[in-house]
This record gives sequence, structure tokens and C-alpha cells, in this order.
Amino acid sequence: MILARAVAVRRAVEVLRAGGVIAYPTEAVFGLGCDPGRETALARIAAIKRRRFTKGLLLIAADGGHLEPFVRPDWMDWVERRLVRDRRPSDPPVTWLVPARAGVSGAVTGTRNGSHARVAVRVTDHPIAAALCRGFGGAIVSTSANTAAAPPARRALEARRRLGRELDFVVPGPIGGHPRPSAIRDAESGRTLRE
Repeated sequence: MILARAVAVRRAVEVLRAGGVIAYPTEAVFGLGCDPGRETALARIAAIKRRRFTKGLLLIAADGGHLEPFVRPDWMDWVERRLVRDRRPSDPPVTWLVPARAGVSGAVTGTRNGSHARVAVRVTDHPIAAALCRGFGGAIVSTSANTAAAPPARRALEARRRLGRELDFVVPGPIGGHPRPSAIRDAESGRTLRE
């Protein structure tokens, strides 16, 4: 089982590097992922979800350094402290909206002109999601594996059945034990946007 999972992660990383779109398990649901630096892959995810870019896309990472290309430099200490050093394994997953580095795709931030752009980021503890980030060598997109009106997939089979033709690869494995997708909080205001 461990060997099969490692092979699946390696294959998914190859797909990500080639500009493909994958589905994979996260803390609460299956996510859709791609290289956040590939506009064509970002456009495919928007098409799969049947939604506009104005919502932005969340990024996950295995460590704070993976987020450096996306987070405004003066916020990296905050990210390292809050998302890595101060986090305990028992903490529920939280996604933080932080100021984005100049040049981050508007498909990721949800803005057209980049002014006051923020990026949604999370350091994941999920073993498969974290392995994908480590193998890829950076952050990847993580948005629920569903169309805008449907509930998110919670198993690989559901992701394949609902979105199979639109995906390049589905990573098998269990989701984490969290009942709902991560909370989303604004780092500047402290406001909770999704509980």
C-alpha cells in the first residue's frame, strides 16, 4: 500500500509538472490541483468547477518556504510563524488570506489588476497532499473537487465518476478526519470568512 501510494504521488507530480490537473485527498475532501504558475492549468480548473477566476484559488504547501513565491516578502515571517511554528498537530486546518507577492496570477488571487491582491494559503498536514507539494517542490492549487453547484468529492471514486474525463490523474487515498473544508481567515483583519 505504501509503495503504491508513493508511485501514485510520483505520477501525480509528473502530471503537475507537465501542466496537468489532478484530484487528490486533503484534510476534509478531495481537492483539484495544478501548478499555480501555469495559466492554462488554472483556466482548466476554473472550467472544471464552472466558475469565474474572481473567486481566486487556494494554495497548499508542505512548508512555509513553498509559499515564498506567492506571499508578499514582508509577510513571510508572519506566514512562517503562524502557519508553521505556532501550529500544533491537533489544530484544525485554517487557510489564511495574506497579501500576495507582485506578479501572482489573477486566477490565484481572484483579481484582475493585482491591486490589493491577497492569496489564500495553508500548510497542510495531510500526508498525501504534503507529499505532493514536497515532490513538486512547491505550493500547488487546492480547490474542492466538484463543480460549483455540487458537493465536494470525499473519495477517489467519486472524483473519478464526477470529473474523470476532465482530470489527468486521480491520486487514491483517504481524506483526513476533518468534517468540513478548512476555515478561511483574513490575516490583516483577523476576520473569519468561512468557518
